[in-house]
Amino acid sequence: MTYVIAEPCVDVLDLACVSVCPVDCIHYEEGVDRKLFIDPNECIDCGACEPECPVNAIFPEDQLPPEWAAYTQMDAVWFNDRAAAREMVDAAKPAG
Repeated sequence: MTYVIAEPCVDVLDLACVSVCPVDCIHYEEGVDRKLFIDPNECIDCGACEPECPVNAIFPEDQLPPEWAAYTQMDAVWFNDRAAAREMVDAAKPAG
């Protein structure tokens, strides 16, 4: 299992979770991405990031609210095709 960063992170990009991750699996491209992404292949399911998120955007994959289920795929896709993941984020939550 992995953790997933969902919609509340979009356009917030608080980095508190990044600094507590022991395996450095939370990434984004500054000035380009609208949310942070957790690498599902690197996440060790430690949960250190979840309580650090000020907008409650981080969930264990199996506890992700159904309305944000697409964010699991967005996180995974970003590590192989950043443009596709960014399009997914924009489709899920258009820029305001």
